[in-house]
Amino acid sequence: MVSLVCTLRSHQDDVNCCAFSGALLATCSADKSICVYSARDFSELPFSPLSGHGYGVHYCCFSACGQYLASCSTDATTVVWSMDTGEIEAVLEHPGRSPVRVCAFSPDSSFLVSGGSDGTIALWDFTSRTLLRTGAVTDTSIVACSFTPCAQLFITGSTYGDLRLWDLNMNHLHAEKNAHDLGVSCCQFAPQIMKGTDGCVQFRLASCGQDSLVKIWIVSLLSAAGIKMQLAHTLTGQSAPILSCAYSADGQMLVSGSVDKTVTVYQANEGVLLYTLNQHDRYVTACAFSPTAPLIATGSMDKTVNIWMLEDGSGAQGKSLPDEAASVLSSGGRKSSGHSRLMVSEWSEEDVLAWLREEGLEAVIDMFKSNNIDGEELLSLTKETLSSELHIGAQHHRTFLPQDKKSKESLGLRCKVMKKIEELKMAPVSNGTPDEYLCPITREIMKDPVIAADGYSYEREAIESWINTKSRTSPMTNLPLQTTLLTPNRTLKMAILRWTTCQ
Repeated sequence: MVSLVCTLRSHQDDVNCCAFSGALLATCSADKSICVYSARDFSELPFSPLSGHGYGVHYCCFSACGQYLASCSTDATTVVWSMDTGEIEAVLEHPGRSPVRVCAFSPDSSFLVSGGSDGTIALWDFTSRTLLRTGAVTDTSIVACSFTPCAQLFITGSTYGDLRLWDLNMNHLHAEKNAHDLGVSCCQFAPQIMKGTDGCVQFRLASCGQDSLVKIWIVSLLSAAGIKMQLAHTLTGQSAPILSCAYSADGQMLVSGSVDKTVTVYQANEGVLLYTLNQHDRYVTACAFSPTAPLIATGSMDKTVNIWMLEDGSGAQGKSLPDEAASVLSSGGRKSSGHSRLMVSEWSEEDVLAWLREEGLEAVIDMFKSNNIDGEELLSLTKETLSSELHIGAQHHRTFLPQDKKSKESLGLRCKVMKKIEELKMAPVSNGTPDEYLCPITREIMKDPVIAADGYSYEREAIESWINTKSRTSPMTNLPLQTTLLTPNRTLKMAILRWTTCQ
């Protein structure tokens, strides 16, 4: 049996990826941010959200020990974050400045691979944060990658539908062409190394794609004949394109998320459908198993992340649910941010205090109460006034010593309060704006919409910057733009003006 533990609502746009470490959960979004939570009680960490990307974040993943988090973005970078401080450790610029769609650590965290929208692949030495080698697959985008559990090989999946296996010298070892009709969307190796009947080393690989199928492959390393990929199972539990898939830590279970809004859980070795979960309101774009507890995280275009518990304890090497997460489940399930309101400016002091409790900001309630902060004053707060008047995150030193942990936590609390206030200010945009009024690149209301050669409308400044700094491909389809000519969309501009006037 699978039960919903809680629902996380920190993001303001589509959730693109979920990733667990032993102690943390990270989620990333088209809203340009990465949120980091404790995997014990799913409270957001003081330094969350992480803000460093200029455009939407496509993917995130933890290093083996969980000390680092890597995230990649349309801004053509892969950023490495410290999970001790939330600070940026390195910014890896992708070759050719192409948008980065996916990244993956090797199991020993010695290497990091990233894949671009222009088909380029970058292999990084993670210890030195330097580029080792590059490769490319022509006329496609790299949207999936995964290392073998031995850390000596990795596989990539493309929008063309191919799965390709590479070694660390960027030698192309095998291509499984048309693995998924219309394109691969995700792939992942099971964590275990197997042994074939003839003694050869084998790996189990799951892949999914636009053909609405999950496929399980056996990849064999043959001493004389090279690489062999054999299809073991084709799973048909979902009725629309499948956007993500992930193995459990013991390799016994497989989860997948689909455009049909469902999450499916399979017994991986035999490909038997165990559960179908129906809780998301829009496409399920991300899924991940916890390595230390019987938990699954799923992310969606409905801007939420659902946390599920496998009540038979499967999938996490027999480990039980942490007490804190169990208490969330027993207390009623949904853990959500935001405050029911008409107009924030009309909130009373009591409304503000209630909002702080709902957002998990109990640490600042006394300060807000003693300063009689109502809704209008709440919206006028800045980082400076939080520090100087409410003494939240006040800096007494220009620099921090490594042991100055309380000061860092105080600054993190101030950032978290400001983030929640900014969400209040943006609430009408994020909750009520027609999607067609938002620029696909910036996810903000367009002021000067133009039509590009791909037929989509963008904010003029955003698409011009895209064309000037990125390869001349469509941000929406990744196909080459036949022309860089931009046509003003006056009809859309008038519709946006009418809509904003009525708000």
